[in-house]
Amino acid sequence: MKFIHIADVNLGAQPDRGRIWSDVRAKEIYSTFHRVIEVCEEQKIELLLIAGNLFYTRPTEQDLKELDFQLRKIPNTKTVIIAGDQDYIDPGSAWETYTFESNTIVMPRDQAASVYFEDLNVCVSGYSYGHATYTGRILERMRPGKPDAYNILLGHGGDMEHMPFSKEHVAKLGFQYVALGHMHKPAHILKNHMAFAGTLEPLSYTETGKHGYILGEVSTSGETTITFVPFACRKYVNMAMDINSTYTNGDICNLVEGKMQELGADNIYRILLRGRAAQNMEINLSELTRRYCINEVIDKTECDYDMDELHVSNHDNLLGRLIDELTDDKKGGDKAIRDKALHYCMEALLGAGEK
Repeated sequence: MKFIHIADVNLGAQPDRGRIWSDVRAKEIYSTFHRVIEVCEEQKIELLLIAGNLFYTRPTEQDLKELDFQLRKIPNTKTVIIAGDQDYIDPGSAWETYTFESNTIVMPRDQAASVYFEDLNVCVSGYSYGHATYTGRILERMRPGKPDAYNILLGHGGDMEHMPFSKEHVAKLGFQYVALGHMHKPAHILKNHMAFAGTLEPLSYTETGKHGYILGEVSTSGETTITFVPFACRKYVNMAMDINSTYTNGDICNLVEGKMQELGADNIYRILLRGRAAQNMEINLSELTRRYCINEVIDKTECDYDMDELHVSNHDNLLGRLIDELTDDKKGGDKAIRDKALHYCMEALLGAGEK
C-alpha cells in the first residue's frame, strides 16, 4: 500500500503580500497541490493523508466544491483530512454541511475518530480542530481504531497552544505511522514511523530549505518506509556574499547574480552583503531586484578607508592625531585591536557608520 502525507498546504494564502511575485506565489500553492493529485494518479497512490491546514483559513462551500472537483480526479485514492488551527471546523460550517462526491473523509471536530478501509486493511484515526487552540495533550490520548489493521494517526500540533505532545509518548500508542502537521519545516522525527510533512510550498523567508510531501509504502509484511519528496516550485534562500574594496558596484551585481543563477533563478532571496566596500561607494542592487525575487538586501559591509588620504587631509585635527596614535607600531598593543579601534573612531567622526 502506498500513501502520500501532506500538511499545511494553505490554499488561499498569499505569501510575501505586496511583493511583485506575491500573486504568482498564491497561484503556485494551488498548482503544487494539483500536481500532488496528479502524482496520486500516476503512481497509483491508495491513500492521501492531509494533516491539517489544507486551507489558509476556514473554507467556504465554493472552496470545498473546488477541492472535491480535484479529488474526483483520483477515484482510486482514498483521501482523509483533518482540520487544523487555521481551517478549523465551525459548528454548521461548510466543512460540516458539504457532501463530498470524491472518495474523501473529513474527520469530525472535537472528537477522536477513526475510519477503516477494509480493502486496504488500514485504519486512520484523527482529531479535527473545532477552534484555533488546544492546550491539552489530545494526541497522547489517541488510540488505534482497529488493533488487527495497519493503524495511522493523523495529527496537527506540537507546540504549547496546539496539541502539545511528547514524541516518545506518541510512539508507544501502537500506531504504525504518525502523520503530523503544523510545523512548517519537514521533519522525520522517528525513522519510518513519525514525521511532519511541512508545507508543500514555503510561505515566508523563515521557511528555507526543501519543501514537498512524504511518500510512504507499506510492505505486505507491514513494514513502513517513508521518503521525503522535494516538490515546491521554488525555495527561500538566505545568501551571504563576501566582498572587498576592489569590487565596483557592477562587480557586486555580477557576483550576486551569478550566485543566484547557480542556486536557482526562480528562488526568493534574502541577501547579506559583508566584508569591506571601497570608500564613498554606494552599493545599489536595484537592477537585480527588478529581475529576480529578492525579498531583502542587508548591507553589513564596512567602509575600507584610504588611510593615507585621510591622514593627509586630517593631519591637523583629532582624526589625524588618532590615526597617528593607533597606527604607530611603536606604541605596542595588539595590532588587530588598534585597527578595530581606529575603524570605530573613523565611523564616529566621519559619520559613515556600519551599513
